[in-house]
Amino acid sequence: MTLGGFLSLRQSCPSFAAPIDSRNAPAAAAASSSNPRALRFRHKFFPRATYLRAPRRAMDPPRCLGSSDLEEATDDIPAASTVHRAVPSDLVEKMMYDALVWSALHGLVVGDRRVQKSGTVPGVGLVHAPFALLPMSFPRAYWRQACELAPIFNELVDRVSLDGKFLQDSLSRTKKVDAFTSRLLDIHSKMLEINKTEDIRLGLHRSDYMLDAETNLLLQIELNTISSSFPGLSCLVSELHRNLLNQYGKDLRLDSRRVPGNTAVSRFADALAKAWNEYNNSSAVVMVVVQSEERNMYDQHWLCAVLKEMYGVATIRKTLSEIDTQGHVLPDGSLVVDGQTIAVIYFRAGYSPNDYPSEAEWRARFLMEKSFAIKCPSISYHLVGTKKIQQELAKPNVLERFLDNEDIAKVRKCFAGLWSLDDPDAVKSAIEKPDLFVLKPQREGGGNNIYGDNVRETLIRLQQQGTEELAAYIMMQRIFPTASLAFLVREGVWHLDNAISELGIYGAYLRNKDKVIMNDQCGYLMRTKVSSSNEGGVAAGFALIPSTAAEKLILILMRRVDLKTKC
Repeated sequence: MTLGGFLSLRQSCPSFAAPIDSRNAPAAAAASSSNPRALRFRHKFFPRATYLRAPRRAMDPPRCLGSSDLEEATDDIPAASTVHRAVPSDLVEKMMYDALVWSALHGLVVGDRRVQKSGTVPGVGLVHAPFALLPMSFPRAYWRQACELAPIFNELVDRVSLDGKFLQDSLSRTKKVDAFTSRLLDIHSKMLEINKTEDIRLGLHRSDYMLDAETNLLLQIELNTISSSFPGLSCLVSELHRNLLNQYGKDLRLDSRRVPGNTAVSRFADALAKAWNEYNNSSAVVMVVVQSEERNMYDQHWLCAVLKEMYGVATIRKTLSEIDTQGHVLPDGSLVVDGQTIAVIYFRAGYSPNDYPSEAEWRARFLMEKSFAIKCPSISYHLVGTKKIQQELAKPNVLERFLDNEDIAKVRKCFAGLWSLDDPDAVKSAIEKPDLFVLKPQREGGGNNIYGDNVRETLIRLQQQGTEELAAYIMMQRIFPTASLAFLVREGVWHLDNAISELGIYGAYLRNKDKVIMNDQCGYLMRTKVSSSNEGGVAAGFALIPSTAAEKLILILMRRVDLKTKC
């Protein structure tokens, strides 16, 4: 994986906060009401959680700008390929050295797969996250389009999640041939049977897009509703690029003031803190559900550190197995794990069959779901993010079931071609021209999709077998973005290669019954891979991370990294 950054857009300071004495709660409340970004805590019940803004410190995570700020950017950014071709190798070496030092000093790191304990013991076996030295171009209009879609997709996920019959019916055939989806649906079905409702619903999503070179359209790859990773590390990349361009910008004819930051980590923390506040228990904590080995733990720790520093909210980290042995639900519905009441459950695991090696993990998932803790995501939100639901929503007249008229056209415009394998014409076309299609199973994390000649072979095999296994897949139009040159750095070595990028826009949604508390676009993740690679999962080892700016927006690149999971 490789990280990169953008150019254009002014930088603004992050909205960090520091605790003040609870005796000054009225003043804090006044300050909060005048600042729409400040979290409004219930001071009567949470006197310790009264906050005001604090000055920015050198180690504060950076913050990105909203799409409206793009109006201030100019359009005279050199084309990425031109800039990359013109940089002499000795200058690349100097920038790379400084970038490696900066990454080590500022926590732009992942676990080193060559060190045994790097995924379990913090601080052991660290290596810089792969990154791109210089920016790539991305059109401003498409960046704005993706940002404007985020709140619409947030609302869509919530509305679809409330339609249990739609979810069950849409996934009924998939359930017969996909054991993992079947187990998720079983939990969902049990919640429907006991009429379990989620009054407080929290979603931390990411919608991923590519710009198709042939049609010149921004097309959605997928919508992630569980474990939308890299809000922490992606925020550091633009700071890295700003630092490099402060030193070398004149040589490159690039201006560091035009590198935007990224709000992903601070806005995700804001959403978690607001959810914690709605739970209304000052002694409760946020529980992060993690894998037993996680080389990307520092991205997660960034979020937990910001949550603690900005809002005073404590977190604990537990695996599904630990939750099974240490957790129980009280008669009032409270979830208690290791003696601590859980207000919010934030999943950074649980999206893959590999996360459920035994029945213990499934017991833990069911235990959490039947509790009154706020799930991020709930089982219904998780199911909305499956590939099959994505394909169902693209069918004619289905969006009309969930969205208002003015939003339907905006969403439909970004849909790529999506088909069920029950469509004989689509299957025939894919067998004849397999390079134009992608087969997708109901899996997250990268490394699962089928491309090229394997599409033809898989379809022919499934047809010959005449089984229900066709329902385990959907078929999607393959998107072909334009490739550009990029300097990619991994394990202290750089090389110049053609790369393509995938833009992910983070979104946060929080609702308590009929009240929408938060529905925002929260930052971005640009994953970049060498153009010869089919897959795009960062933590699965196929892609890199970037950042954005104006027309042309400059994105962080993420090159191949051997991380085990999507998180």
